[in-house]
Amino acid sequence: MAGVPGLLSETLVAFGSVFSIVDPFSAVPVFLGLAGAEPKPAQTRTALRASLTCFLVLSVFAAAGGAIFRFFGITIPAFKIAGGILLFGVALEMMRAKHSGTRSTKEEQAETREDVGLIPLGLPLLSGPGAIAAVMVLAGNAPSTEGRLAVHLAVLGVSALAFLILRSATFFSRLLGTTGINVIGRLMGLILAAMAIQFVLDGAHEAFPKLFV
Repeated sequence: MAGVPGLLSETLVAFGSVFSIVDPFSAVPVFLGLAGAEPKPAQTRTALRASLTCFLVLSVFAAAGGAIFRFFGITIPAFKIAGGILLFGVALEMMRAKHSGTRSTKEEQAETREDVGLIPLGLPLLSGPGAIAAVMVLAGNAPSTEGRLAVHLAVLGVSALAFLILRSATFFSRLLGTTGINVIGRLMGLILAAMAIQFVLDGAHEAFPKLFV
């Protein structure tokens, strides 16, 4: 049990990073637009499918990140720099309270599908390229099995919270309004921007250690 405090600390750090990029509050307007007219039980099922899709997609990429790197011959420093640049672009859009095309395109949101919980809510709105890049970098950067477990626990926690937020989308929409949701998005964007810059700095330091002596 000696490792429990350390695991909890690493999980909380990873949770903050994953939550800032998934940002379930930003999915509330889209959820209401796609499923707001459905009965409450149907909305709950849609929210559950969206959150499960988010959990499965991010968990798979967090677990398989190392194998993907080896298959394509990608180094972790290179992916950190690329992922950091991608996340920084998403963060800028979030701070400007604008929809980011790296999360999902307007065409993907407008496309009518039988199960909107899977696409576009679960993928790519919640578990888009930015979120995938974030969990792959976090898992790849984890120095131990405990650190990688923390990333998976953080993904589980964020997915569960996403379910609760989407399930209560009508309440949050009325409580926060457009302005409130935009404020939260800007705060998440600021956190994400700092995280993205840290990814780039870490990647550059590992790729060119002599430049940072």
